[in-house]
This record gives sequence, structure tokens and C-alpha cells, in this order.
Amino acid sequence: MPDRSFLAIGECMVELAPATDGLFRMGFAGDTFNCAWYARRLLPADWSVGYATAVGSDAVSDDMLAFMAAEGVETGAIRRIEGRTVGLYMIALKDGERSFSYWRGQAAAKAMADDPDWLDKVFAGRDLLHVSGITLAILAPEARERLCAALARARAAGARVSFDTNVRPRLWADAAEMRAGLMLGASVADTVLPSFDEEQAAFGDASPEATVARYRAAGATTVVVKNGAAPILLSAEGTEAEIAPEPVARVVDSTAAGDSFAAGFLAARATGAAPPEAVRRAAALAGAVIQRRGALAPDIFAPEGAALQAAP
Repeated sequence: MPDRSFLAIGECMVELAPATDGLFRMGFAGDTFNCAWYARRLLPADWSVGYATAVGSDAVSDDMLAFMAAEGVETGAIRRIEGRTVGLYMIALKDGERSFSYWRGQAAAKAMADDPDWLDKVFAGRDLLHVSGITLAILAPEARERLCAALARARAAGARVSFDTNVRPRLWADAAEMRAGLMLGASVADTVLPSFDEEQAAFGDASPEATVARYRAAGATTVVVKNGAAPILLSAEGTEAEIAPEPVARVVDSTAAGDSFAAGFLAARATGAAPPEAVRRAAALAGAVIQRRGALAPDIFAPEGAALQAAP
């Protein structure tokens, strides 16, 4: 029976990716789910890894839950809502670049925070809770407040909360709501994982150091600012460091770069790595992921890909 528990909260969606002859391949992905998928492969067996969201009562929701369970991600913290379904996005490729079309009108995940008692129940006893800016963006303002209040209660009870800012302006009503929502998420988190280009665009930060200062002022004890191929800025437990990621010769697909980085960092810290080592492991995993197509890269964890694993 697992002794420790990691729970990611958010939205998993149906993914339609181009295949051949005008056909599409169906899969399942989403930022915090991707993080949970990688965390399951990095954390030892005495950790459980689960996902908290809401899905519908239809066949595609059944398929999504079956996929999660088959991948080792526990589904006991998932609500089913009659008359709803799951969101869907379709990938279009042009000259190697990806663009996305989304359908979320009947997505049950938008109602995941409607019941505060349910939130308290599924958060109770967790060691690590992980949420993102996308999770907050898809919720109505009052639901966003409920979710963050529940995270704050869980944190006060001993859970550690991580927040990947994952800034997506199109999901927010306007820039002011986006900034307020992101700072609300940061205010209930121990660890904040921003990307500098997104923070610069959203908040006008002049430097990664300004991003660190803003999130430390909001209450985070650990801030890790990713910056593409440039050095990663770490601020944690009295450590202030710049850590250069290993160069990547060819970026094939940047999907899930941040999600895998979050999993790598959180799993390393949870299993005793010091913050600088956790950053190095996270960057190594993300570097391997972006050299493959798609959000989930199982071959990294196959015997032939063992050298690319971020965990020892």
C-alpha cells in the first residue's frame, strides 16, 4: 500500500493528432495530467500518483479513465457528471509547426470545483498537490476561489502545493483577470514553476530575478524560472542559483516540456534531492521529451532510453 501521495488537479482532454490519409489519431493529454504521467514513472512504488478532475458519463469519458488507470494514474479522485463530457482539441500541422483548435463547451472539468466538500475530501491526506494556471483559467471566478481555498486548507494541514503558472492568455477573460488568477494560485503554493517569456508578457517582468521576487513575495518558498535554452533561475531554501540546461541538438516537439520539467523537479525533491540537483534532473527529462513527438514519451523509460531518465 503506498505510503505517500501525489495528486495533480486539472483537465485531461481528448487529443486528435494528424495521422495519415487525412485521418486523425485519438489520445488523451493535458498539462497537469502529463505531469502526473511523468511523475508516476519517476516516483518509487511507495508513492501513489492520482488525478483529480471531473469527466462525463459517456463512452469517451469511460475510455479516458481506462487509459489513466492503464498508465498507472489513479482515478479515485475523479467526479463523474451526468450530461457532461470531456474537452477535445485537434492539432493542425503546417511546416512542422503545431496549432490547436479547442472544444470545451460541455467539458465536465469546468465544474470540478463546484463542490468544496468534494475538494476537501480528495485533497485530504495528500503529500503533494499540483495545479496549473490552465486549471485555474478554465474555472469560473467563484470556482477558482473555491479551488484555491481548498488548496490553502490542504496546505495548512501539511500538504505541499506546487503551481505551474502555464500562462494561456486566450483562456482568460482579460489580462487583469489572468494576472489576478495567477497570483491567487501562487499565493497558496509552496513551489511556483514559471516560464520567463510567459511572465514577461503577462506581468512585464524585466528579468527572471523580478519573476522570482514577485512569487516569493506572494508566499512561495521555492521558485524555479525556466527560460528556454538559457539558464534556469532557482530560488529555494536559501539557495539562489543559475543552472544551465544541457543543450538540445534538435527540438522535435516542445509539447509537455514544462509538464515533464515539473514532474522531474517535484519527484526529485520528494525523493530527497537538493534543489539544484532537482533542477538538473528536471531539465534533463524535459530535454529528452522535446526531442520526441507528442506529450507522453514512454520510450524514455524503456531500457534503451534509460540514459535519458531524470530520476536515478
